[in-house]
Amino acid sequence: MAAKIKKGDKVVVITGRDKGRAGEVLKVMPTEERAVVRGINMVKRHTRQTASQEGGIISKEATIHLSNLAVADPKDGKATRVGFKVLEDGRKVRFSKRTGDLIDG
Repeated sequence: MAAKIKKGDKVVVITGRDKGRAGEVLKVMPTEERAVVRGINMVKRHTRQTASQEGGIISKEATIHLSNLAVADPKDGKATRVGFKVLEDGRKVRFSKRTGDLIDG
């Protein structure tokens, strides 16, 4: 199955604690159906000091389920569903179902 959400996409959170916020996808884990989004679902991690890193409380992004994310429309940044179509040159591309704009190149 082709991926509707990929690394580097701009996405909008559609439900949960960060509803309405947008960010860039840093990592996608298709087998777990989860993604890491910059600035979204921040958690505090208490770490012990080691030789290589400082100890203390570190804020980092936790994973979020793909069902709670929607791709941001390239035209206006609002959440949209994703469709697929094959262009004349044979490339399969994703497009926004709201406006019809292509999402990838």
